[in-house]
Amino acid sequence: MTALGGIGHTLPFLILRFQVAMTIAFFAVLVELAVITWVRHRYMETPILSAATQVALGGALVFGTGVLIGSS
Repeated sequence: MTALGGIGHTLPFLILRFQVAMTIAFFAVLVELAVITWVRHRYMETPILSAATQVALGGALVFGTGVLIGSS
């Protein structure tokens, strides 16, 4: 699933138009985070709001790390 998720938001960058690739990748990440939230809720019995908060926080941390690495 990690490989599938990684492919899901990196494959759009094979598109030559950067803005189109970013838009598709953005929506792919939103879908991935929604699926992770659903899995946590369904199989780990985490309340949906708690699962969404945890996933959003994790996503924000990953995004922040990417920005820091990208700006160095």
